[in-house]
Amino acid sequence: MVKKGSKAPDFCLKGIDENGKEGEFSLKNFKGKKVVFYFYPKDNTPGCTIEACDFRNNFKTLLKKGIIVLGASPGSINSHKKFQEKQGLNFTLLSDPDKKIADKYGAFGEKNLYGKVTKGIIRSTFLIDDNGKIEKAWHNVKAKGHVEEVLKSL
Repeated sequence: MVKKGSKAPDFCLKGIDENGKEGEFSLKNFKGKKVVFYFYPKDNTPGCTIEACDFRNNFKTLLKKGIIVLGASPGSINSHKKFQEKQGLNFTLLSDPDKKIADKYGAFGEKNLYGKVTKGIIRSTFLIDDNGKIEKAWHNVKAKGHVEEVLKSL
C-alpha cells in the first residue's frame, strides 16, 4: 500500500479523456502537475455515481488549484464512455481490467460487503504531487462527502 511521501506507482492504462477521446494514459503524462487519482468499483452504481458527480461538480475548483482528476475502475472503455456521457463527467476515466494498478496502490483486496468478505476495488483516492510522490492517501472512503474532504486537505 502506498503511503504519504512514497513514489506513486506509474501506470499505462487505456482510458477516455474529458472530451470522449480514447487513448493510453500514463502518470508520466502528468509530470509537473498535481493529480487526484481515485479508484472506484463500478460505473453507474449509486456510490460511484455520487463520487464521480462530486468530482465533476468541483472540477473547476480543483483545476484552479492546478489539479488533474483521474478516475480508475476495472470497467471497460465502452462502460466508461457511457458513464461519462450519462453523468456529464469532465475528467479522464481509466480502465484497469486486471486490477494490477489498483493492487499497486492498495486499492484492491478483501473488503466486507454486507457481512460477506469478498475481493474487489477498495474505494481509495491519492493526491500525487507534481514530482510524482504521494502527498495524501485516503483508503476505504465513503463516496458521499469524500470530495469535500479532498478539497479541505488542499
